[in-house]
Amino acid sequence: MTVERVLRVSARVAIPRAELVLRATRAGGAGGQHVNTSATRIELLWNVRSTRALDAESRARAERKLATRLDGDGWLRVVSSARRSQSQNRSAAEHRLAELVRAALVIPRARKATAPSRAAKEARLREKQKRSDIKRGRRDEFSE
Repeated sequence: MTVERVLRVSARVAIPRAELVLRATRAGGAGGQHVNTSATRIELLWNVRSTRALDAESRARAERKLATRLDGDGWLRVVSSARRSQSQNRSAAEHRLAELVRAALVIPRARKATAPSRAAKEARLREKQKRSDIKRGRRDEFSE
């Protein structure tokens, strides 16, 4: 099994594995003897501010979109402990990191302003008149 030197995020973005910090710790929760003796939980850290994988514009976009997930020094932390093996948790954490970065780098399309059509305006006015008629019909004759 060959390990790629980069974590592929998209066709244009690849994070060098040298920039990733991996920590293996014991997972919490149920699991009996296995969980008490195995360091299968993976904590994956990546510094968005100091990465060479992104240009200045992409880095600023990623920092803005991932602001709630970054610590004070710009580290993005992803944790995985759902699997029993360390390698599966590492793969899951890397996949989640790639998804987060990919989503953060998406540039949303500019909204094109449109006006309601004539038919839509007429339909809205008909509906308003219908509601008005219904409410008028509910009124007590003597209260007017």
